[in-house]
Amino acid sequence: MLSSREGSVTASETDLPWTLRPKGDLSFAALDQQPRRLGITWRDLTVQAVAADATIHDNFTSQYNIANKLRDARRKPPLKTILDRSHGCVKPGEMLLVLGRPGSGCTTLLSVLANRRNGYASVEGDVHYGSLPAADAGKYQGQIVMNTEDELFFPSLTVDQTMDFATRLKVPANASRDPEELRRDTRDFLLESMGISHTHTTKLGNEFIRGVSGGERKRVSIVECMATRGSVFCWDNSTRGLDASKPRRIRPGWEPFFPRTAHAVKVEYEASSIFYNMQIEYDYPTSELARENTRLFQEAVDAEKHSQLPSSSPLTVSFSAQVKACVFRQYQIVWGDKATFIVKQVFTAMQALIMGSLFYNAPANSSGLFVKSGALFFSLLYNALLSMTEVGDSFRGRPILVKHKLFGFYHPAAFCIAQITADIPLILFQVSIFGIILYFMVGFTATAASFFTYWVILVAATMVMTALFRAIGAGFERFDGAAKLAGLSILSTMLYTGYMIQKPQMHPWFVWIFWINPVAYAFDALLSNEFHGKIIDCVGNSLVPNGPGYFDPEYQSCAGVTGSTQGQTWLTGDQYLGALTYSHTHIWRNLGILVAFWALFVMLTVVFTSRWRAASEGGSTLLIPRERSKLFSGPCDEENRAAVTEKTVSNSAGYPRNAGEQALIRNTSLFTWKNLSYTVKTPEGERLLLDNVQGWVKPGMLGALMGSSGAGKTTLLDVLAQRKTEGTIRGSILVDGRPLPISFQRSAGYCEQLDVHEPYATVREALEFSALLRQRRDVPREEKLRYVDTIIDLLELHDLADTLIGEPGAGLTIEQRKRVTIGVELVAKPSILIFLDEPTSGLDGQSAYNTVRFLRKLADAGQAVLVTIHQPSAQVFSFFDTLLLLTGGGKTVYFGEIGEGGRTVRGYFERYGAQCPEETNLAEHMIDVVSGSLSQGKDWSEVWLTSPEHEAVTRELDYIIAAAASSPPRTVDDGHEYAMPLWEQLKLVTQRTSLSVYRNTDYVNNKIALHIFGSLFNGFSFWKIGNSVNDLQLRLFTVFNFIFVAPGIINHMQPLFIQRRNIFETREKKSKMYSWVAFVAAIIVSEIPYLCICAVLYFACWYFTVGFPHEASRAGSTFFVMLMFEFVYTGIGQFEAAWAPNELFAALVNPVVIGILISFCGVLVPYAQIQPFWRHWLYWINPLNYLTGSILVFSIWDTDVTCTQEELALFDPANGTTCAEYLAGYMRGMGRGAKLLNPEATIRCEVCPYSSGSTYLQGLNLNEYYYGWRDAGIVVIFALSSYALVFLLMKLRTKRSKKAE
Repeated sequence: MLSSREGSVTASETDLPWTLRPKGDLSFAALDQQPRRLGITWRDLTVQAVAADATIHDNFTSQYNIANKLRDARRKPPLKTILDRSHGCVKPGEMLLVLGRPGSGCTTLLSVLANRRNGYASVEGDVHYGSLPAADAGKYQGQIVMNTEDELFFPSLTVDQTMDFATRLKVPANASRDPEELRRDTRDFLLESMGISHTHTTKLGNEFIRGVSGGERKRVSIVECMATRGSVFCWDNSTRGLDASKPRRIRPGWEPFFPRTAHAVKVEYEASSIFYNMQIEYDYPTSELARENTRLFQEAVDAEKHSQLPSSSPLTVSFSAQVKACVFRQYQIVWGDKATFIVKQVFTAMQALIMGSLFYNAPANSSGLFVKSGALFFSLLYNALLSMTEVGDSFRGRPILVKHKLFGFYHPAAFCIAQITADIPLILFQVSIFGIILYFMVGFTATAASFFTYWVILVAATMVMTALFRAIGAGFERFDGAAKLAGLSILSTMLYTGYMIQKPQMHPWFVWIFWINPVAYAFDALLSNEFHGKIIDCVGNSLVPNGPGYFDPEYQSCAGVTGSTQGQTWLTGDQYLGALTYSHTHIWRNLGILVAFWALFVMLTVVFTSRWRAASEGGSTLLIPRERSKLFSGPCDEENRAAVTEKTVSNSAGYPRNAGEQALIRNTSLFTWKNLSYTVKTPEGERLLLDNVQGWVKPGMLGALMGSSGAGKTTLLDVLAQRKTEGTIRGSILVDGRPLPISFQRSAGYCEQLDVHEPYATVREALEFSALLRQRRDVPREEKLRYVDTIIDLLELHDLADTLIGEPGAGLTIEQRKRVTIGVELVAKPSILIFLDEPTSGLDGQSAYNTVRFLRKLADAGQAVLVTIHQPSAQVFSFFDTLLLLTGGGKTVYFGEIGEGGRTVRGYFERYGAQCPEETNLAEHMIDVVSGSLSQGKDWSEVWLTSPEHEAVTRELDYIIAAAASSPPRTVDDGHEYAMPLWEQLKLVTQRTSLSVYRNTDYVNNKIALHIFGSLFNGFSFWKIGNSVNDLQLRLFTVFNFIFVAPGIINHMQPLFIQRRNIFETREKKSKMYSWVAFVAAIIVSEIPYLCICAVLYFACWYFTVGFPHEASRAGSTFFVMLMFEFVYTGIGQFEAAWAPNELFAALVNPVVIGILISFCGVLVPYAQIQPFWRHWLYWINPLNYLTGSILVFSIWDTDVTCTQEELALFDPANGTTCAEYLAGYMRGMGRGAKLLNPEATIRCEVCPYSSGSTYLQGLNLNEYYYGWRDAGIVVIFALSSYALVFLLMKLRTKRSKKAE
């Protein structure tokens, strides 16, 4: 067993026996299994990686600088050596502690020893597991496991569900006990062994979903790893957030001789006897003991493996058991977020009802052909849009699947098949709701055969599109690339379905898309199912002539109806289908093709998923913005870092002696809390998280808030800092004996445990942003920025100041991000109090020491500091003045002075029978006493309540409050909720957000790529549209197709909006850095330049390609409307995101909103055929109605229409008259806009249904040319109103912090 970074590997100081026992005997002997003793030996292990400590990050403009690209390509980064001839031996039953500073290679060593070699340039040397070389250890992947530093879980699952899943997949096939009983006993024992059995029904949660505490989540990750029943365990910083090590000191008198650099330590080590003795151990792999242990290990692993698994498989249970477990978990994930699932089904039913009413009782004549086709097209479109959520889901669960694959839990194919299996009932339910409502409301063929054919085809198409988007998500490493392809896929599949462009009208260069488009086969089958065997009468404009006096079908003809025969007034459904190249005989063939597509996409998903790999274990790469690259000095190497550390340690202040101390604000206020209780509502009822807690923090005081995991430390800090928006708070929280001032939240610094930052800001920019917005408005800007430099030097961030914060793995390391979090709060110059929630979590020993020593310096300068800390080392603990110790349920166990060397608090516990041995870490001892193995069965919160110390604290607290209340307030409140006026907030927040978008090249490139590809695709699909009747329809659909650029952009934009909103709501709003108004305004303004670029690109690539008018007045008008639409759909996407609780919910809302707007814009159903209920209001408040209307007017009005021979109505005039005489009444009435081509003829009258584009537009409720500018103006109003909705919904979402009652 190997453990890295920092932690203690010791037996219990009191030699207490291990008293915890499982309900059943879980030993190897009891299970009739051989013990697995393996061990690990490595020698001359050298690992090299590309020396990419700092990578240039391009921005939107620099990415097009070819000179920079060529220069970067020529400059190949050298290789850096992470491990240099490392060696070691850990025999069975031994534990090895791996120590090192961040960046020294601890994680790399553990990764390579765990046989994870992905991401390194080269790995050289010998590694043996027992006598087994590393090359042969692949099949034992589940026996050689590594617990990484990050906790990766599905946040909606409970602890029980997570451990159920883990233990279910590791039940030995040869166990002598009942498998289910064994699994339960293993699960319960593991949870009890870590003291987290009380959390079994609690969700794991994450940064934004409430769940178990940080320490409890770390323990769950540990027991999940232990559930693998592995033989070699590598623990990477597994004690992060749990405990701290004892101090490591140099032996007195040896300080001048102790090596200070890595090289010097290595030289001394290799000259020592330890090195010589270790070399003797390297023969272990060739020893008889190792060979025998390895043989037994192999036999034991093979014996417990299910017989259906191949011998090379690293898994334990059968493939069917893997699928069963994954299916069960999939349903648990869905039910864990049941609100989203229910909303999805409600939206589906609502959408079906709305669409059913739109297409209600579609007529069975020629006017119903287009309407029914639109209803069938929408059936496919809506479910396809709903399936796009699979792209995002693929990335949310990916790290967990990779972890479980490395644990040997299941094969990726089992996961994929489980997803599909779990999909089936959900999709059946979803399609049934949608299909039943829509089918019968539209009035499709009311026979069981027709309905169930429709239902089966729709289910198959939905399954195919779900599998397609899942395959797209699985095939990309980054969400941006997947989102781009998903957007292009929905665009191309919908355009080449056969609805907007009928098959015979498709250009030869793109017709191949029709043949590889699964939705096209589904649409063919649905139309064939509906129109086969029907007789369709021509009516309205499709029948020439008609109206008063024209009733004899012998002298009438269908006109402009696809598949109709000239001279006839009706056509059969099969004629219509044949003209589209469809046939009723295609239905079951097409179903088979859909099944084949589904199988192909599933296979691709399995292949892509199997290729998923964990991110490179080489560590984070610093990202330098291109515009800041000249300022970057580069990270310190190990030698320079050592020198800096020595210099820092030698300066006990750790702070510039003169300017720094003068810059610190001295706090003079007293902060008190009394009888503080906090309750929240849970499914089981109200839960008390804090129980009558009281205490104070004085100026110059450094207070420690301690307790076991789940005791309520972070909860208390949140309540004191006014960060809670839910629950009920009772008691009093006072500053100088008075209620909290309005400026309290920004005047008190709060460093949260989770480091949430804007990833595209540099360290300096993040600190300057905080300083400029949170320091008082009367402080000059130059002074604020000077203070930022002071804090940068204090926290040793100077070598990182111009690097992007980034995300974990691509940006700053955990330790560096922690320092930035502290810096962001310190630059605000908090004038009342500084709260820090576990500031040493994730830091190495030296960094933790330096951090707390710096907090001590702040306190010495007069600042009041309250810190939650989990079992600090004795050296770190000595810096604190007071201690507030909590136990489960938020009950107080002790509050008061710590005393020199912990004398006071040590004496308190000794007086009640809990003596602390001198060599024991006092902090660890106290935690064990109040909630661990040393509790002696006492209720230590009751002990405290009956103690004289509690009585003294209560008297002191009352005196402090009374004295402070009777004195003038020591801190004057400036009366401002925010430090800076709104205009300054707007400028600074907009500047930061705009810079973030400018640097987010993936996001901007996706937006631009979708516009360029979409416009070219649209333009070449409708290449040089002519002036026939069918061409008028094509002009309508090419304009309509412009709308479909929106879904892909919105799907990519909303996650970014919600991530920024999370940063704002989690940290910046609660610290009163700036208001929600500034946040929304900045988001909106930052998008405007790119929306203008996108509009220009789409217009230039599309407008002239389709052959629209070249006159400047018409082209310019069209461009203006297109530009306004960019703002409209962006505003729609943003107000959806502002209202949505999470990304998935927003993705589910999109199809509903976009589907309704598309359906009621007058394209799928012409204005005259929309049901009156919708026509009189929804049609008029639909921005897409005005978008399409204005562009159609500018591009079609007064265009001459030239019918093709097939589009003409051909018939003989009655009574031997001329065509003009026979049609005189018709041309004055219903045929007012028609064109008679041969007025003097007495036979075969030729009538074109439309004489000009104006006539066609009048049928779309566009009656005058000025309607174009009227509609354009309304589009502008919609752009403004959609942005207004972003402000409104963000305001409604913003909750005020809870105050004590």
